[in-house]
Amino acid sequence: MNRQPNAPKRDWVRVKPGERTAAVPEKPDYDDQKLLTLLQSAKREVQGLRLIHLHMSLLKDKSHLDIMSIKRAMQETADQSAYLQVFNLSNDDAIVLYKGIKFSLISDVCSKIEKLLLSRTMMVKRNPYGEDSLYSIMELSLNFVNVIRFIEGLTKDGGADGAKQETKPPITLEELGKIERAVQMFDLSPFMLNQPVVNIRATENEFEYFELYIAVKALEERLSPQYDITANKWLFSYFTANLDNSVLKALNYGVDFLRGRRLGLNLNLSTILSAAFVKFDERLTTDLRGNVVLEINKADLVENIGMYKEVVDFAAAKGYKICIDGLNDFWVTHMDLEYMACDYAKIFWTDEMDMMSEGEYEAFCDKIRAQSNCRFVLARCGTVSGLMFAEKAGINLVQGRIVDNILRKGVAIRDAIKTAKVMSDD
Repeated sequence: MNRQPNAPKRDWVRVKPGERTAAVPEKPDYDDQKLLTLLQSAKREVQGLRLIHLHMSLLKDKSHLDIMSIKRAMQETADQSAYLQVFNLSNDDAIVLYKGIKFSLISDVCSKIEKLLLSRTMMVKRNPYGEDSLYSIMELSLNFVNVIRFIEGLTKDGGADGAKQETKPPITLEELGKIERAVQMFDLSPFMLNQPVVNIRATENEFEYFELYIAVKALEERLSPQYDITANKWLFSYFTANLDNSVLKALNYGVDFLRGRRLGLNLNLSTILSAAFVKFDERLTTDLRGNVVLEINKADLVENIGMYKEVVDFAAAKGYKICIDGLNDFWVTHMDLEYMACDYAKIFWTDEMDMMSEGEYEAFCDKIRAQSNCRFVLARCGTVSGLMFAEKAGINLVQGRIVDNILRKGVAIRDAIKTAKVMSDD
């Protein structure tokens, strides 16, 4: 009973003599600088180290008790490792560095943590790697620069308690002119990446073709870090047209790489009909032209349908393949791809596709089955759920970060899907 009527109610838990009251969990210290210093000092000794990035900042509801629970769970596996250390970041994420633990064990621990946390809350968006997962496991040596940049970004922004990083202003015409001049004298090869399109029906991994593309954001950070190149649609379109010419110029120096493999080129319609492409075309034999897939963005097609028809005629005469890029389930259902005379159609995977109504899903699958000349690719698969959807819907070709991860482990995509289905049934 309270002696003062207006006094707040007390928790009358008796404390024995000599016994301390339970400490209220304090906000954990942040390890941004500690981790950054460690990585910078050990950059030549990262071989064999792996990194787990737990994306706690993406949880709708979270507490510092979660970090403490994760730390305990990770430390329980430390006895089986050559090295394990947990770092709490200022944006509420946690990073774990470890060495000498079986991947299956770490994956199991991370999966249990994810299930526990997502049983009571949800993720507000995909993680920075484009995956629908609360955790990412990676080889530190292969991702060292990206990890350093991520942590440096937290330090610059002042972490979760500091001011948020301001959105970069759209690029100006004057700044774009400077970048264009720089690109003409710049070695683009470090920014020219390729990603495979893989057939999931094959017993062993069978590559349909490799999409060649420019890492625009990485190029932006190098040439114009203070501006956003993609913010202004029209200037970005103008920039990519000039970038296409630089790519073709780079490819002109050696076309032998096309022998024995197909290559997908992301090009504007105007580029394909330009003198730069004619020069590239002249260096190719008929056989080599058959190994080139011209990837055309849906937006470019819609805005320049007359130009697209010219490209179709040109490609048919020369032997190039055509892929319409950037479709979603709505476009697949309502677009006559046979009339568009394309060889491939690339659909961008999203979680919403798994939530289509029965009628929408049937219409989608009917359209997939009805196309006899066009082959579908489900791209941007960040998790195995995209691969499972592709198999179920009758889409034989897949592409994305999860495909890259599976290939790096030396596993057949078909086997990975089978394993995922067994686990989901359990």
